[in-house]
This record gives sequence, structure tokens and C-alpha cells, in this order.
Amino acid sequence: MNPFFALTTLVSFASDRLRREEKGATAVEYGLMVALIAVVIIGVVSALGGQLSELFSGVGEELGDAAPAAG
Repeated sequence: MNPFFALTTLVSFASDRLRREEKGATAVEYGLMVALIAVVIIGVVSALGGQLSELFSGVGEELGDAAPAAG
């Protein structure tokens, strides 16, 4: 599922709900903030995923080389 489509749907639903009633407006605002933060996290992980994978692979190799031999 496209995260931007999900965010657009959520914003549309929230704005319709806020127009009808103001009760629960704070919960909707927090929901929108959580959705926006999730989209940002997904974007950052997608953009930096390859670099992070290489970084952790390098760290794992260094730690594997530094481990003492069993026995």
C-alpha cells in the first residue's frame, strides 16, 4: 500500500470528521501527527536503507574478526 495514499485518505477522513463535530479533535490531531511521523520514517529508511545495510554489515564483519577463537 502506498503510504502517501494512506496519508491522503487519513487526512480526508479526519477533515470530514472535524467539520461534523469537534469532539475528539485532539485524538485526530495526534493521529495525523503519528501518521506523518510514520511516513517520514518510511521515507528515511527507504532512502538510506542501502547505506544502513552496508554500515551494519561492516560493523558485523569487524566484530566477527575481533571475536576470540573458541577453545
